[in-house]
Amino acid sequence: MNEERKIEIEEVEEATKPARARVETYKRKRDYLEGFLAQQTEEPTPPVAGGDLYEQVIEALKEIYDPEIPVNIYDLGLIYNVAVNDEGDAKVVMTLTTPHCPVAESMPGEVELRICAIPGIRAADVEIVWDPPWDPQKMSDEAKLELGML
Repeated sequence: MNEERKIEIEEVEEATKPARARVETYKRKRDYLEGFLAQQTEEPTPPVAGGDLYEQVIEALKEIYDPEIPVNIYDLGLIYNVAVNDEGDAKVVMTLTTPHCPVAESMPGEVELRICAIPGIRAADVEIVWDPPWDPQKMSDEAKLELGML
């Protein structure tokens, strides 16, 4: 164990170059996805307001409450636009009371989950916007009454 190890050093003028890889012509096998990838998908119809699903989405939004204010997010005026197309795709444009709202990360996910739970809804897209900013004038009369502002 206590043997002395010697390191040998060899000096060379030039290192030999490694052999280069040979590239042969490669014929690609038939791509089975080619036809699939070439297909053009139809654009879904854009979401529109109105209809039975639309009303169900509004009712679902009225069941979501702001944790700091005892009023639902629809009556608070946080929902700017709701649209549902014939395929069951819903789009909600909403805001929050402030950009620093404590539920800024969780509220859009909760809205999406509640909307997707409605039978007939295929997908939900929730978009948070800050322009126009929310102000108390956007609240419904019911919300103002609940908060003692009327």
